[in-house]
Amino acid sequence: MTLIALITGASSGFGRMIARDLAGAGHTAYASMRGTQAKNAPAVEDNARHAAARSVDLRSVELDVQDDRSIAAAVATILEAHGRLDVLVHNAGHMVYGPSEAFTPEQLADVYNLNVLGTQRVNRAVLPHMRAAHSGLLVWESSTSVAGGVPPFLGPYFAAKAGMDALAVCYAKELAPLGIETSIVVPGAFTTGTNHFANAGSPKDGAVAQDYASAYAPGFADDMQKALAATVPDGADPGEVGRVVAGIVDRPHGQRPLRVFVDPASDGAEVTFAVMDRVRGKFLHRIGHADLLRPVTPTR
Repeated sequence: MTLIALITGASSGFGRMIARDLAGAGHTAYASMRGTQAKNAPAVEDNARHAAARSVDLRSVELDVQDDRSIAAAVATILEAHGRLDVLVHNAGHMVYGPSEAFTPEQLADVYNLNVLGTQRVNRAVLPHMRAAHSGLLVWESSTSVAGGVPPFLGPYFAAKAGMDALAVCYAKELAPLGIETSIVVPGAFTTGTNHFANAGSPKDGAVAQDYASAYAPGFADDMQKALAATVPDGADPGEVGRVVAGIVDRPHGQRPLRVFVDPASDGAEVTFAVMDRVRGKFLHRIGHADLLRPVTPTR
């Protein structure tokens, strides 16, 4: 069955890969992004070329996860064309790099706004339609940093990812009785093949950042990035994230996993998450609601 999928933050990186893999798997994939007629116009043109060359249904749509009106317009476009929206992939996000103290509270709020509140805005536009259909799938892109190795200088980003992961876990329980599934994809560090570090934001408080730079050995921040990159095996392919998402989407209802890991660095998150998710599951048994661990069969 061809499913209709919306992928946020799909102008580049994981989002672009996910959209193309879903389209390649025979689904209709809406690669959403900001600035389709400006900054990201080349990405829109590239998507059109990709779709034509491979005879797949890959479409671009304007969507800013920080703008309710933009989200509503994108969802309306999809519903008008298809009458339904089956899969929502929460990929949009932004990384920042630097000593945590040097980021202003407003910067932390901006990171949280994009990485966490953005998912809530899109959910509130999409879920009413999934609830009416009694079916659907939410795919959330988390991070091994939530439960695995945590290097310094990524504090605001990691905090936002932890918040998003917690929200995803709660949504999974709340949506299960409605026939809506949740899968959380947990990528590890991919220091090549994406633009995460190249496009990372920096702290606004330059004086504090300089204090830290002076306190550490020369080149400490750069050395930390190199050390992180060294944990990733040669040949680690970030494209695996897109293939994993496509594999989840293609699985039958009720057989989609809560978590899937794509962690070439093996930073320990898979072990820690297994314990965390098992403890949470046991608690649901304890309070008499183990039924929330699996989605009900959709009625349509």
